[in-house]
Amino acid sequence: MRLLHAVLAAALAAAPTIVPTLALAADPVEGEWLTQAGTARVKIAPCAGKADRMCGVVTWLKTAGAKDVHNPDPDLRGRPVLGLTMIRDFKADGPGRWKGGKIYDPQSGKTYDSRMRVDADGTLKVEGCVLVVCQAQTWRQSQTR
Repeated sequence: MRLLHAVLAAALAAAPTIVPTLALAADPVEGEWLTQAGTARVKIAPCAGKADRMCGVVTWLKTAGAKDVHNPDPDLRGRPVLGLTMIRDFKADGPGRWKGGKIYDPQSGKTYDSRMRVDADGTLKVEGCVLVVCQAQTWRQSQTR
């Protein structure tokens, strides 16, 4: 019996320590979203190099080959809108709620202060603001192309 206890104690001491790991669930804003007008899809995910922030890249356009012709920087007017970072640097404000970000509108070439949240119906409310005046759009979760 003592030998059994000694063997068990040695086995437990030699066993690697098991540390429980928690997989972080994706935030509800993460995924691919169809804009309100249905003319673009934007993939929202943590920003590269800033896992605590959300960014969004244009992944599909109804008008193929569109260029960023309204950009205030003349050197950027020839770049494609496809692949463009449209939303950036959003900070968490609770599950499915993000604030303090910027949204770029390639149709006007303007960048706005922004916030976004996932509503109870599963849509994404995206607001762009100038001073205290905000305009909202409702984006829908994108279906596979």
